[in-house]
Amino acid sequence: MDILTANDRVGHYPESWYAASADALPQQPSASGDLRADVCVIGAGFTGLSAALHLAEKGYDVILLDAHRVGWGASGRNGGQVSGTQRLDQDELEQMVGPETARDLWSISQDAVTLVRDLDKTHKTNAKWVSGVIHADHRERFVKHSHDYAKKLQDDYGYDLIKSLSKSEIHDLVASKAYYGGTLDMGSGHIHPLRFALGLARACLAKGVRIFETSRVTGLTEGAPAVVTTANAKITADFVVMGCNGYLGHLEGKVAARVMPINNFIVATEPLSDERARDLIRDNHAVADSKFVINYFRLSEDNRMLFGGTESYGYKFPRSIAESVRKPMQEIYPQLAGVKIDYAWGGTLGITMNRMPHFARLSGNILSASGYSGHGVAMATMGGKLAAEAISGQAERFDVMANVPTMRFPGGAMFRSPLLVLAMLWYSLRDKM
Repeated sequence: MDILTANDRVGHYPESWYAASADALPQQPSASGDLRADVCVIGAGFTGLSAALHLAEKGYDVILLDAHRVGWGASGRNGGQVSGTQRLDQDELEQMVGPETARDLWSISQDAVTLVRDLDKTHKTNAKWVSGVIHADHRERFVKHSHDYAKKLQDDYGYDLIKSLSKSEIHDLVASKAYYGGTLDMGSGHIHPLRFALGLARACLAKGVRIFETSRVTGLTEGAPAVVTTANAKITADFVVMGCNGYLGHLEGKVAARVMPINNFIVATEPLSDERARDLIRDNHAVADSKFVINYFRLSEDNRMLFGGTESYGYKFPRSIAESVRKPMQEIYPQLAGVKIDYAWGGTLGITMNRMPHFARLSGNILSASGYSGHGVAMATMGGKLAAEAISGQAERFDVMANVPTMRFPGGAMFRSPLLVLAMLWYSLRDKM
């Protein structure tokens, strides 16, 4: 089954609230003929758009390809949460890569949030930044660790934008009995991700990037220059940047062995009254909980509850996404029983074994950044910038990310799915314990 077409029509955005509330870019042409560029970027999500924009600003001639539309994949479908941390906590990273590199990774993650905010402001993407992400502990025994970690960030990293939340404090902010405490990070936030992607695309076009949509890459030949092929085009480029994430398919086996696609799902309710919306999330922060199969949710600008939850590991989406996600939503918010769901959509993200992004030099002139494991709004945007830095001769930060170990899934790409399903069944049971 083809992951790029298993659940979607070629060239059409999913019927999401994001697509309904964004101004789409005019359809860009499909690539055809023999083309030449300094850099060919594959995938017009956050990684590819950011790479193309930053390269164009440095004077490179850039071609950007997408099999569907700009921002069509996870970049235009996700929960919109912009996290100022890496996917693993700093204490875990300190053990994995040492204190010095862990501090470098912290700086990169903080710069990633600043980058999103700066790009939004500079290019007027209308992404509607809202500050604050709550980490909500669904088990009382998790609260101490969350509070200890907040103190570690305050003491060891000088990060004063995070604070601990007691049970009563989190209940004041989130009207759910499901949580026992947690943290509030005011350095993180949430945005309209598809508007952000489309805004970056408009900035790319203004800088001279040639964007080709409905231009699926069918082959990549290493060399100097490299050659990228689509059904109707051959692109010769000095450098290639791959930003395919969960939609990589079988294009690059070395990446596919370390980055696995999984599906995640979101619903948008009917608009709620101001009073009802603020009763659910008092200060309009985003929320992500401590379950391994995470629940994440926030309010839209028109007071819809945007609730993400449940995962699947086959290619096909469930028959009724709305009913699949309604169950965890009502577990968190029983008061939303019976509320109308106006939109329900799914998307495919890329995860790694240890949940850290996979950055790689596949050859001297082919770079890949993917596997953001649910932290892609900030880190994918930064990943594109780091790829642009590396191509222009400033590779230090790209290499910091590339040196973080990301293991192959047992059995590689062929056997990763059934093994992960077994693991996820265990984690799902753990969430219930």
